[in-house]
Amino acid sequence: MAKIDLVIRGGTVADGSGGALREADVAVQDGKIVAVGQVADIGREEIDAKGLLVTPGFIDVHTHYDGHLTWGESLDPSSCNGVTTVVVGNCGVGFAPCRPQDREGLVRLMEGVEDIPEVVMTKGLPWDWEDFPSFLDSVERKPHDIDFAVLLPHAPLRVFAMGQRAVNLEPANAADRARMRELVKEAMTAGAIGLATSRSITHRGSDGVYSPALGAEEEELYEISMGIVDAGRGILQAIPNGSQQKREDYEVMHRLVRRTGLPISYSLTQLHSQPELWREAIEMIERENAAGADITAQVINRSTGVILGLEASFHPFVAHPYYVENLAKLPLAQRVAEMRKPEVRAILIQPQGVSDHPFAGTFRHFSEMYLMGKVAEYEPNPANSVVALAAQRGVSPDEVAYDMLLEDNGHAMLLITASNFIGGNLDEALTLMRHKDTVLGLGDGGAHCGLVCDASYTTFNLTHWARDRRGDKLSVPEAVQMLTDAPAKVQRFRDRGRIAPGMKADINVIDMDRLTLLRPSVAYDLPTGGKRLTQKSTGYVATLVSGVAIQREGQDTGARPGALVRNAGF
Repeated sequence: MAKIDLVIRGGTVADGSGGALREADVAVQDGKIVAVGQVADIGREEIDAKGLLVTPGFIDVHTHYDGHLTWGESLDPSSCNGVTTVVVGNCGVGFAPCRPQDREGLVRLMEGVEDIPEVVMTKGLPWDWEDFPSFLDSVERKPHDIDFAVLLPHAPLRVFAMGQRAVNLEPANAADRARMRELVKEAMTAGAIGLATSRSITHRGSDGVYSPALGAEEEELYEISMGIVDAGRGILQAIPNGSQQKREDYEVMHRLVRRTGLPISYSLTQLHSQPELWREAIEMIERENAAGADITAQVINRSTGVILGLEASFHPFVAHPYYVENLAKLPLAQRVAEMRKPEVRAILIQPQGVSDHPFAGTFRHFSEMYLMGKVAEYEPNPANSVVALAAQRGVSPDEVAYDMLLEDNGHAMLLITASNFIGGNLDEALTLMRHKDTVLGLGDGGAHCGLVCDASYTTFNLTHWARDRRGDKLSVPEAVQMLTDAPAKVQRFRDRGRIAPGMKADINVIDMDRLTLLRPSVAYDLPTGGKRLTQKSTGYVATLVSGVAIQREGQDTGARPGALVRNAGF
């Protein structure tokens, strides 16, 4: 019998198509799948997958590892949650193209929009590029554990072409638009997979300056999109106007698609401020696609909330004057010891202080605040909210939240549920997930370092939606397709997303009985020792990229087969 590189033997294969599970061997040679079925050949390496789930590697279409690609090798927590390909450059923010005089502004913008500490970027970014092709070359030179594709972000593009006028949100003139069109074509030709922009007024730098992309008029959006058409390849990604979305936000993007013929994907969630707007948006997408457009809404399978804790960046008492003056700078153990003193507790549970953080009001939304157990839960029972527990105990919500923060020696985490959780459940999120014109995403891996950790939505799709949820849930093949073949098609990745001969050997081997998503934790591994939220899981027996194991039983193997995906499948 011939020997080949690897055989995954006897696993239960969910091939990404959404079809029925089947028991099969998977053979890998030279980084590609060469056979699925009964494989007689012997592998130089074999993985016994009997009783285990074998899936394609997961694809995350919405991350912000732009800076991490330049200073880190492991794209954790995506790579420890089954992801083998990520897309960066979303929301129109990034670091290329960029002249030296504009670096500080782009860093402040990323700090404000994506909650990445300024010092981390100042010390971590090598800045060995100015134009976008040089940025691609830079990140391609560094070893990484998983594959990554890069969108050209609109904000730095605009600043590169217009200078301070872009920051001032001045409209682009004809020469500006022509220059940006040329730069887009250059980026696409060099290997960018598309162009990303933002229409959200919540996207502003840490200095309060709006994203330069907000200055773009519709004609500018058209002209830069035509740079993609000129190159003959690429897609569009966009962010609507945050919590103040209106029908007009979608109409602008739909007109853009009609004029250019390009595919576009944009974020869509159920907003508290407009709980029915998502239905109107979906109906508009259906009509456009029926007329020949290619529009996909990026959705997420859980509440887009925030994580609070004494180790995280924020919690309900973070702005209290006593906390700021006496506790904030203490090491965690010492802080917890102080907070356990009755006299300190009595002071802090009396609400005082105001934070100037844009999400400050969220930190005291006690009706939507829940204690996270050691196993993460993102569809909590409303009866367990801080407000509900306070009513049961006859105490104030501040007291309940305070005591929760001190659990597990101060390592406890609190979840604030936001969009998608209206009505106290994720029923309408499921409707969005299952729609033919949506794709899972919005995990924001690499961003919101001290506030959000949603990159683990991939594992949640299997643990919660395909296994543990009471009531309506997904089948395993359906859940896997949402993480593999569906995003591959949206991003035009034609060589991955399926377990089939000829496809790239990006593969997960999963013990579904043991698959567990743990609560977020804090790591201090960014440049200068900066902290970030991460999230581990158990039950991934192996994650392979191009046939090479990058994770085994939740441990990084040190292998770095990841590569830049230039031009995707165009």
